Amino acid sequence: MTIPEIANLILEDLVKVSAIKHNTLGVPGFRTSMKHLHVSAAELRAVEDKWIKILYDFTSEEWINLCLRLVQQKVIESQILAYELLWKNKKALKSLDYDQILQLGGVLDNWASVDAYSLMIAGWHWREGKLPNQQIMEWLKSENRWLRRVAVVSTVPLNLKSRGGTGDPERTLMVCKKVIADRDDMVVKALSWALRELSKTNKQAVEDFMEEYQEQLHSRVIREVTAKLETGRKNG
Repeated sequence: MTIPEIANLILEDLVKVSAIKHNTLGVPGFRTSMKHLHVSAAELRAVEDKWIKILYDFTSEEWINLCLRLVQQKVIESQILAYELLWKNKKALKSLDYDQILQLGGVLDNWASVDAYSLMIAGWHWREGKLPNQQIMEWLKSENRWLRRVAVVSTVPLNLKSRGGTGDPERTLMVCKKVIADRDDMVVKALSWALRELSKTNKQAVEDFMEEYQEQLHSRVIREVTAKLETGRKNG
């Protein structure tokens, strides 16, 4: 079978397990210009496991081409599945070049796609040196709220231990400083997340940041990050 044929069979599997009544990917509903199948996280994982077994002998190049094809389908579950497949195949993930990293972004017009892409693709490659600071800065300058969120959420893999992060206050705060005055809700929430995640590896850096920019930060960021610093939880 060809890569397009396999991608179409995977989409057929996703359609078969779709169910309108439950929340997509196990999270609350969201708007997107992509087709929305309403596949649960468990169902998505089942399809993922099935095809990992079938394609056990795929090369890194074949995995990459398949995942690019899945993203091109403009179906949100196909897009998320592409990221998950690459995340589980670190050899293929490491083989991505700069252009492929950007192409995998596909349609980024909702927080589920943005966060999955930022955690598993963009942020990971930024941490590993494949994605330059310049690209993150370009996203931060964008008028597109979702690209600005990509830049901020991409700091999370720098600090999140479960994603291999060990702590990077320099790059994290470099990004955070650029969105202090951004009042878009998706960016505000991402800023809070970024600072809370950094606090787990460098509490002092976050405390200093909060003190310095107290007057400029959104009240939500102040409330959630302060609660995290004081209680270890998002909400005190």
